[in-house]
Amino acid sequence: MAVDETQPLISHLIELRKRLLNAIISILLVFLALVYFSNDIYHLVSAPLISQLPAGASMIATDVASPFFTPIKLTMIVSVFVATPMILYQVWAFIAPALYKHERRLMMPLLFSSTLLFYLGMAFAYFIVFPLAFGFFAKTAPEGVLIATDITNYLDFVMALFFAFGVSFEVPVAIILLCWSGVTTPDDLKKKRPYIIVGAFVVGMLLTPPDVFSQTLLAIPMCLLFEVGLFFSRFYVGKRRAPEVEEEDEGEDDMQAGTGVAESQAKDK
Repeated sequence: MAVDETQPLISHLIELRKRLLNAIISILLVFLALVYFSNDIYHLVSAPLISQLPAGASMIATDVASPFFTPIKLTMIVSVFVATPMILYQVWAFIAPALYKHERRLMMPLLFSSTLLFYLGMAFAYFIVFPLAFGFFAKTAPEGVLIATDITNYLDFVMALFFAFGVSFEVPVAIILLCWSGVTTPDDLKKKRPYIIVGAFVVGMLLTPPDVFSQTLLAIPMCLLFEVGLFFSRFYVGKRRAPEVEEEDEGEDDMQAGTGVAESQAKDK
């Protein structure tokens, strides 16, 4: 009995190792393709700040090795972001055999939409939030203060914002999953809308750097995305079925298939 129980565990661990290796290899391949352009990638990421700096101001490096390691660190992070579809596919390939048919039909669109929303959140941060935030910070600097941002501190700042906006744009997917699983309903969420709006500003405060400007720019899209998720969640209410129902449906499909084969054989005779 112990041997029979151990075999499935070993096979799952082997499959997990295979999927992890595939994800790591995909990240490394992307990194090797981008590492030559690491300085260009950093220049692209720092462009929103550089364009807002006053005349004579520039970015600085306070550590001797940071001009080399900081672009490399950014390239590795970008490689993970670029390889996200492949990583999610490996996750899907690992968990798909354990899902029922209707769950597999639901998960694939959610994986695709969650990836797209994460990229949209990062794009929103880069093209909308960064120019507004850096322009605001540059104009509010006290007179006589020369803005000279360290490249490592800037990278940590923008990565925190990228991650915060990428995760916050997953709100519609989270709402759909909650309603589909039966944890809540669209009507309950509608009643709790005032609390959710307050919670969005609290989450914005926790995920963004300590300034009201970034917090507001994150909270407002979260509120709008909550309404989007609330709208689409109505189409997923009641879609989740118990495993027993799924097994009965699959059994009925097999019985119908068997009946059809028997009828066709009787006609042939």
